[in-house]
Amino acid sequence: MTPAIASQSSRDGRIVLVAEGVDKRYGGTHALRGVTIAFRAGEIHAIVGENGAGKSTLTRVLTGATGVDAGHIQVDGAAHELRTPLDGQRLGIRMVHQHDTLVPNLSVTENVLLGHLPRAPRTGWIDWRAAHGLAAALFGQLGWPELDVRQRTGALSAAQRQIVEIAKAISIEPRVLILDEPTATLAHQDIERLFAFVRRLRDRGTAVIYISHHLDEIFELAERVTVLRDGALVGTLPTAQTDKAGLIRMMVGRAIEDLFPQRAPPAPGHRLSVHGLARTGAFADVSFDVGAGEIVGMYGLVGSGRSEIARCIFGADLATAGTITWRDKPFAARSPKQALGEGIALLTEDRLGDGLVRGMSIRDNASLASMAAISRWGVLRKNLQRGRVEEQVRRLAIRPPDIERNVAALSGGNQQKVVLAKWLLTDAKLLILDEPTRGVDIAAKRDIYDVIGRLADSGIAVLLISSDLPEVLGMSDRILVMREGRLVGRFGRAEASEERLLASASGLH
Repeated sequence: MTPAIASQSSRDGRIVLVAEGVDKRYGGTHALRGVTIAFRAGEIHAIVGENGAGKSTLTRVLTGATGVDAGHIQVDGAAHELRTPLDGQRLGIRMVHQHDTLVPNLSVTENVLLGHLPRAPRTGWIDWRAAHGLAAALFGQLGWPELDVRQRTGALSAAQRQIVEIAKAISIEPRVLILDEPTATLAHQDIERLFAFVRRLRDRGTAVIYISHHLDEIFELAERVTVLRDGALVGTLPTAQTDKAGLIRMMVGRAIEDLFPQRAPPAPGHRLSVHGLARTGAFADVSFDVGAGEIVGMYGLVGSGRSEIARCIFGADLATAGTITWRDKPFAARSPKQALGEGIALLTEDRLGDGLVRGMSIRDNASLASMAAISRWGVLRKNLQRGRVEEQVRRLAIRPPDIERNVAALSGGNQQKVVLAKWLLTDAKLLILDEPTRGVDIAAKRDIYDVIGRLADSGIAVLLISSDLPEVLGMSDRILVMREGRLVGRFGRAEASEERLLASASGLH
């Protein structure tokens, strides 16, 4: 087996991969419009654009997951027809997807080395000692030597699964590595480890294609950036020759000012009160309030207990200690159905795993949590359903505005808007939003922030859980900080800063 990282430096800048004049249609949707991009060895090349700009289609073409209607792919100057991802892998093109493709019942080693597990020379049987050693060495190179390669992948956290995906992609040294939103589930310290590894790959000659909605990451990592809009190439330029405002103008065709809505301070008063809440093994002794019309942010690193608190309030998990008061009455939801009946909704951090049914339409997904309100004697009132869903599609600017479209065909930002529409249709009075803009482009973020601001202004209580520091700071009236299952910080809007929140979450404050 080839080592994951070659020993010599190889930043010669030669062009190794070219998409030339690539055109792709899906029915009436023109996903790519004659796109030409060249990628160089030893360079980190970022690709940015709004959801639906063509980034995913381009990566599918580059890896062989989908064919082209026109144009071609060149590797080392020779044209290749990539019919399957295996064709791309044979040419050294590997991709780490935003959503993991691991087999949960297999071990970390089996997932990482699937298809090329080492075998004993005499018997031909799998050499498990060698396999575990190779997998452990990969994680050592990545900067995660502590990960147990023998454990079942399904037992890992989302952040750990992302690291396994990266190890799997580099297990046979790639010439081109495509990273699609690789930091979406990672904590701050894990992001720094990942960046260090990506730079080492670059320095050894790998062409790295980096896709992210986090523009700060683009300027920290990439030498060049390509902007796509509506399936067309807007331009490719060195990152040193532009800034965030310039990229946003290229991405959306206009400047976006005031990303976060301006809001008046909420009136005093409490709608949700949590006192001494605990769940064994997840968090302990957590107390806070959320007022009507207030946005309370909750920040913390991965594993701090934020999402577990939300699940207990919503009745998805049961607390082992503490009390909850909701609208001046003791409250302890034993199921999500009971919480919904009391006007509490939870938008989960995993929109594909928990928020959507991918085989269903926008109309049916948006209606899932409010079926009782649009049915009579157990019969669905389709005209009422259609009217309510179409109103949310307009309100949230879901694109395309076809409520019969399968949600699997939507971009990530529009999928997230469908999940939000589902909970808005319940007429909830408390919205718990767990990572509401993860994997969402800048324009869609603005749309979602505006809706959250209007909801709070209408008197709805909002608990906003996020690992995006600018988001927490820009949207919250007050901010809570979690660390290792404990509530360790409380900040008013005026006193909060990125440095203070990160220091508190890291145990430095």
